Amino acid sequence: MPQSTSPTGRAAASVLPSKPAAGARSWRDYALLLAPACCWSSTYPLAKLALPTIPPITFISARSLIAAAFLFAILWMRGTRIPTDAKAWKLFATQQLINSTFPFLIITWAQQYVPASNTVVLASTTPIFAFLITSLITRHEPATLLKLAGAILGLAGTIAIIGLDALRGFGSDIIAEIGILLATISFACATIFGLRLSEYDPMVVAAGSLLFGGLVLLPPAVIIDQPWTLHPTPTAIVATIVMGLVSSALGLMLFYVCLGRLGTLTTNAQGYLRIPIGVGLSVLLLGESVPSNLALGLLLVMAGVAAMTVPAERLKGR
Repeated sequence: MPQSTSPTGRAAASVLPSKPAAGARSWRDYALLLAPACCWSSTYPLAKLALPTIPPITFISARSLIAAAFLFAILWMRGTRIPTDAKAWKLFATQQLINSTFPFLIITWAQQYVPASNTVVLASTTPIFAFLITSLITRHEPATLLKLAGAILGLAGTIAIIGLDALRGFGSDIIAEIGILLATISFACATIFGLRLSEYDPMVVAAGSLLFGGLVLLPPAVIIDQPWTLHPTPTAIVATIVMGLVSSALGLMLFYVCLGRLGTLTTNAQGYLRIPIGVGLSVLLLGESVPSNLALGLLLVMAGVAAMTVPAERLKGR
């Protein structure tokens, strides 16, 4: 991994995100997608284990600070320089707000009402929204008819999940599911904005972002949750630590590696890899069942995102 460097003025000030490095992609690039997918698939089942005794704000702040401390320790041992300029930290802060702080506050609140397996599928629609934003607004990557078909399939899967619930009447569950989708749109925006950070060491970006995210939520956690009055279970504590080290620290660092090498749309392919892994963990760790509407939505979303990320060279018969 390269040493941290400051971005050029052009990269930091550009209106549209930078493009990923050009060149033919090997099977290793696509195998790389499996790594963050495995890290992030455990996020929602583990959150379900922690939330009963650790409130959402304290939970997110704690996992972020644990992850940041772990990454800064590694950076210190590596002798990697941490940027001190205001432009760098402004980028880190913006990325953290749209990629973690805002969406995870919503998702963590929503998980109090929505099963972890449903959350996994809904949150994995990020590639669909990333495609729509890319094709309609930023246009920094090519959009094809196959990717459009994939977007339609993915949205159909989303409707299958929350649409059938809506037929039972508007209640806390459907509102929470819509909240998860709003958080997912924020994730999609973050994958596009994150391309502006490609000239930094991925570990530096992850560490700086997580530190900002943990510190910005620390005062609200102290005032609202009063952590010293909480009585978290050993399971909740272990779940928080594991999420900090695996999901936040390792997962976010791998995310920026993928983003720099593969670009927005391909990086988001790990969304469909997260679905079967995350749902499987929800069944194994929490004993959740897979209702018919969730299974249908899962299949549609997986088919949609898979169609969106088929390499162009395969379609040409290479």
